[in-house]
Amino acid sequence: MLRAYPLCDRCLGRQFALLGHGVSNLERGKAIKTALALQAHADAQRGDVEARSILETLAVNGFSKVALRALEKIGVGLEAPPNLKCHLCGGIFQKLGEFAEKATSLLSEYEYDTFLVGVSLPADVEEREDEFRAEFRVEYGESLRNELSREVGKLIQEATGKAVDFRNPDITVLVDPLRGDIRLDVKPLFIGGRYRKLVRGIPQCRWICVRCGGRGCPRCGWTGKMYEESVEELVAGPMVEYAMGDGEAFHAAGREDVDALVLGPGRPFIVEIKNPRRRTLDLRVLEELVNRRAGGKVSIHNLYFADREAVRRLKSGERAEKIYEVVIEFDRNVTDEEVEELKNALTGAVIRQWTPRRVLHRRADKLRERRVYEVQVERLARNKVAMRVRCDGGLYIKELVTGDGGRTTPSVSEILGVEAKPIKLDVLDILMEGF
Repeated sequence: MLRAYPLCDRCLGRQFALLGHGVSNLERGKAIKTALALQAHADAQRGDVEARSILETLAVNGFSKVALRALEKIGVGLEAPPNLKCHLCGGIFQKLGEFAEKATSLLSEYEYDTFLVGVSLPADVEEREDEFRAEFRVEYGESLRNELSREVGKLIQEATGKAVDFRNPDITVLVDPLRGDIRLDVKPLFIGGRYRKLVRGIPQCRWICVRCGGRGCPRCGWTGKMYEESVEELVAGPMVEYAMGDGEAFHAAGREDVDALVLGPGRPFIVEIKNPRRRTLDLRVLEELVNRRAGGKVSIHNLYFADREAVRRLKSGERAEKIYEVVIEFDRNVTDEEVEELKNALTGAVIRQWTPRRVLHRRADKLRERRVYEVQVERLARNKVAMRVRCDGGLYIKELVTGDGGRTTPSVSEILGVEAKPIKLDVLDILMEGF
């Protein structure tokens, strides 16, 4: 190996990394070179010409001071070795301390318990190492990437006192050793709970202006948004601020219309806070902060720390049963018998519903089947009722009332042969276990 290529102690030692427990690659490489130099020195003193060549190889391609001094002892003057770099690492192991110091400085801005170091290497560097290992049939070696990540990790651990976590670290330190670039990949912070929307006219998520794409224009009053505020902004905004994050993603079990309230226990949600600098949060204080800032428009409760798996379960639960109350106005008076007929016809019914026309601009046009489990109807006036519906998630309640021009069947309008119009819609409960 050394006759063919210049190799530093670590890169030579790495080729035998699986041999000798409790020995570093640096120690392996030094030991191999020292053993070779001692043997060659002894052989050279007995007049072995090949031994002199070995010492010269060790001194030049092995950067061995032991071999260089041995040559001097036997009276062989060696010209100043050329300024060679290790064939495999190019000398980047000399910068381990620099990488660790820079990473530690970046980490000091964050609260965390565990970390992991990842290394990015150009394809040609890894290909060169693969070719080297194939050429010399290396069986017990370790990759350059592995050693770099481990050694930088050791130095960071010594400097910070934090633990390495190979499965789920709070922060991953990403090192590009050839460019000298260090960046951090911070695990998001997930906070779940339930929200109640107490005023109408607020969308669940921030609604970017369709005309300007968020840049600002006359249509949106130069705000870049279709609505001034949203549940997402009212809930997640203070959370991001409290955790000193850089952004968020709002996950919820379904969504309600802009003009609908969310009452009762509320809708389950999880806020994903990106790049949080604080991880130890007092959820009681956070809940009070959000509710105070929301000013009675939205309230949250039952906060807890969640994870990515909880988000997946939340999303998979969008079809969970829901309970709605909708106030319906008819174009004529309806009888008590018709009210009873409506209740009986919808309880247990399977609703066939094409995507409502009002959302076709953003949703695929497809047929859905959803079941209604229970319906209760209360008369409010001769031409007005309040209907409470327990049904599968994903059923569009407004279209269950109107029929949407025949795209939803059966519907209130179809059953009673009237024109029915929803004038108020509230979400009363989302029936999800574990949330």
